[in-house]
Amino acid sequence: MKRVFFFGNGEAEGAELGKVTLGGKGAGLAEMTALGIPVPPGFTIEAGVCVDFLHGASLDGIRAEVESALARIERATGKRLGDSEDPLLVSVRSGARSSMPGMMDTILNLGLTSHALRGLARASGERFALDCRRRFLEMYGDVVLRVPRHQFDRILAEKKQQRGFNSDVELLATDLADVVRQHEQLVRQKTGKNFPDNTREQLWGAIAAVFRSWDNERAKTYRKLHHIPDDWGTAVNVQAMVFGNRGETSATGVAFTRDPSTGERKFYGEFLPNAQGEDVVAGIRTPRPLSKDGSGLSLEETMPEAHAELLRIRDILERRYRDMQDLEFTIEDRKLYILQTRSAKRTGFAAVRIATDMVDEGLISEDEAIARVEPEQLIQLLAPVFPEKEKEAAIKDGRFLGKGLPAGPGAACGCIAFTAEHAVAMAEEGEPIILVREETSPEDIAGMQTAAGILTTRGGTTSHAAVVARGMGKTCIVGAGEIVVDAVHGQVRARGLTACEGEWMSIDGSTGEVLVGQIPTHPSEVLRVVLEGAMPIQESPVAMAFTRLLLWADARRRLGVRANADTPQDARVARLFGAEGIGLCRTEHMFFEEQRIPAVREMILADNPEGRREALAKILPMQREDFLGIFREMKGRPVTIRLLDPPLHEFLPREDEAVRKTAKELGVAPDVVRERVRALAEVNPMLGHRGCRLGITHPEIYEMQVCAIFEAAVLALREGVRPKPEIMIPLVGAKGEFDRLKKLIDREAKRIADDRVNYKVGTMIEVPRAALRANRIALNCDFFSFGTNDLTQLTYGYSRDDAVSFLPIYIAEGVLPEDPFASLDQYGVGELISLATRRGREAKPGLKIGVCGEHGGDPRSIEFFHSVGLDYVSCSPFRVAVARLAAARAALAGGMQASATA
Repeated sequence: MKRVFFFGNGEAEGAELGKVTLGGKGAGLAEMTALGIPVPPGFTIEAGVCVDFLHGASLDGIRAEVESALARIERATGKRLGDSEDPLLVSVRSGARSSMPGMMDTILNLGLTSHALRGLARASGERFALDCRRRFLEMYGDVVLRVPRHQFDRILAEKKQQRGFNSDVELLATDLADVVRQHEQLVRQKTGKNFPDNTREQLWGAIAAVFRSWDNERAKTYRKLHHIPDDWGTAVNVQAMVFGNRGETSATGVAFTRDPSTGERKFYGEFLPNAQGEDVVAGIRTPRPLSKDGSGLSLEETMPEAHAELLRIRDILERRYRDMQDLEFTIEDRKLYILQTRSAKRTGFAAVRIATDMVDEGLISEDEAIARVEPEQLIQLLAPVFPEKEKEAAIKDGRFLGKGLPAGPGAACGCIAFTAEHAVAMAEEGEPIILVREETSPEDIAGMQTAAGILTTRGGTTSHAAVVARGMGKTCIVGAGEIVVDAVHGQVRARGLTACEGEWMSIDGSTGEVLVGQIPTHPSEVLRVVLEGAMPIQESPVAMAFTRLLLWADARRRLGVRANADTPQDARVARLFGAEGIGLCRTEHMFFEEQRIPAVREMILADNPEGRREALAKILPMQREDFLGIFREMKGRPVTIRLLDPPLHEFLPREDEAVRKTAKELGVAPDVVRERVRALAEVNPMLGHRGCRLGITHPEIYEMQVCAIFEAAVLALREGVRPKPEIMIPLVGAKGEFDRLKKLIDREAKRIADDRVNYKVGTMIEVPRAALRANRIALNCDFFSFGTNDLTQLTYGYSRDDAVSFLPIYIAEGVLPEDPFASLDQYGVGELISLATRRGREAKPGLKIGVCGEHGGDPRSIEFFHSVGLDYVSCSPFRVAVARLAAARAALAGGMQASATA
């Protein structure tokens, strides 16, 4: 079976194999070669070899194929690896099927042995050859020989400091020769051996190391964050080097066919003259723009022929892939080569705009536009911003620290952390964090994920920090060069201002402005247009694109989308975001309001039904007004109201001062309150006297709530609103519980509304027994709604509040693939949902079934709910847009056929 695929000179063996086999980078190189785009020749070792290698297989089985492919590179270039006259050098790079920028390892300039060094110096100049050797020693020493990179960096930094230089390009050949000598000495000190001087030893060491980098900690963290399976592995690409560090007529850069931050249709990117690829993404030197900007430094102005060729290739690739592309290129002596193309990481703003623009341009269909935007990206369009007046006031107050390049959406403020480790630790204390670095590296991934925002003083908009932050949807500013980061003393300094680690900083990812102190954030433009009507939607391109995409999604989804809302204001927000009803209104939240809690406590302290009814009569008008407000806001859409669920002791005070205050308000002795708290205390409240059990033992509570619902419904009818209350009985585990309480509800409905109100009575399926006995419970039931939070707790036997003590360890050790409270466990809890749905509808065809737990807003859980035939999901109002898009994507994908892994 062929496992190594050559590309070069217009021939590409793997052009039809795609990303699964060749990885994203390998597939792109093969396809570009087939399109006639200038790509240096090379070969790709397919990803399956990585998987086998990491499971203990030898690489001996591909040696002959690799040697054959290497010989073809040598013929294509007219050079030989290790040659002492004009040697071939190669790069060895990773390339998984899903882009993982900077997470795995790369080695450049491989093949530069001591003999080849002399040949390269004769052919291309001594300084150039020594610069390539220096870079090779650093990368190979770090990646393959495990000599820490910072020790090489220290040698280079000391040489620049000694010579009074700011940049490595200023170093002379004699300086580089000394750096190379020190690098080689460092390798001997750390490994006990000389640096490998055999090209085949170098090559196979590099291939194995790049395969192993699939399992380094930063790659594993990135895969976990982006739900990339661990068993994919990475392909390896070995490619002839072309050199952007041959002098001022050579360069390296990164380009995007559209703006990855805004989605605007303009060529976007950066380059560095006399540099190699890692210099741009590492952020060590501040890059130059591609397009003319009047500085005289742009690629368009300094190398117009290469710029024009890059524009031509941009158009070819965007038409070919019908998506925004991220290109890596090198210019060697004014000749352009493309080293990579892939679908670019982008912000949520850009994703929505590019998708809708490409539909208008005829490049993609509406279905494809829906598939191009990840549901979670819509949250970025709702990200907060700084109000202009307050930001201007902060600047006038002298709090402006500096400005960089805007690289991530929205605005953020938080406490300064100078390392990823500090960011994680500080975030665990509950503080929002701004991660401040000179430049980030892949090792910072955990801190970047934790942070509310990221600031770097080096690098451009294609640096590691910018690319990763865009993918995460994080507020980010890069290249804020006037700000000095002094991590040793725990300070940032600029313009006479100093801020220390732990102090507040505010960053505006839309303008690049950095301010010390805290600035409150305001709603985004989309929120202001959708919720506040701040401007006509046609005047806001981002709100217009957001709305169009969701309308396309609504036309394709089967699942309904409702919202969890407990107040009229929540209901209004939900409706404006497109919710088709309320899937969960939690009545207990209404009980906790300051003016109501005394009456609730009076009811709890009463020792007979009459006393409880007297106290409940005080609550009834307030509950009625709550429900009336929600019915008004929902304008005839269904409203699912869950009757009281928590145990009564949750409404009583525990602290002694609060006990005394409550006793005084109710005119009883403090010991009466304390005794009631003791009497209601439970060993395991989650499994105790709550939900329908409370409604059966204290029916007057549910009678009051049902009365309030139907009195509100009658009032709404008089106002011209046709309410659709759906009354949900919580925590049912037996048919008898449901039937008894349904009789109570029907009796009150008849008494108050006399058949004028169209209502339904259903139950929350959150007890595993209810799922198993769904065929019996369904007989007298109008709907089911899965309460996935409690269903997950009771299925696993985990307390959601206490599982934090062990769940992170379970996930890190692979006991569980992820937190089952964040994304639905499809193979355990999901099996109960599937079974209950099937059994319920067998007993009662057409039974309406939804879900109202937190999983109702999780895109992967929504895909599962679609596949098992649920009718709707319900989520928080601010995730309604996410759910609408996720439901459409599930419909277009035909649902998910999951295979069990747990």
